[in-house]
Amino acid sequence: MHIEIKLRQEIFSVIQAGMGFVLVALMVTGIGGTIYKIISPEGWVAVAFGRSASAGVAALGSLLMIGALAWFSRGWSSPGARNRLTDLLVFGFAAAGFAYLATFLTKGSF
Repeated sequence: MHIEIKLRQEIFSVIQAGMGFVLVALMVTGIGGTIYKIISPEGWVAVAFGRSASAGVAALGSLLMIGALAWFSRGWSSPGARNRLTDLLVFGFAAAGFAYLATFLTKGSF
């Protein structure tokens, strides 16, 4: 009886670790795919500003400024809200990673 309970706990732990690995892999893929989509020659910045170098640098600078402001303002929210935002970011990038992988597997490119 005791061995069966231990075995179930171990199986559950392995499944949970596997799901965690898949989530992290999807999240990293989502972050990498988003960065690629932003800075690639056919990416969102190039499309938005018509491949103008100065406009692209200005757009990237503004994105960096927004990121810096978000980084500094992270301490102003309550811990509960911060945890929900973190979960939203993790699962959002995991969903983006899933979408990028699905696009890559069906079309062969992003």
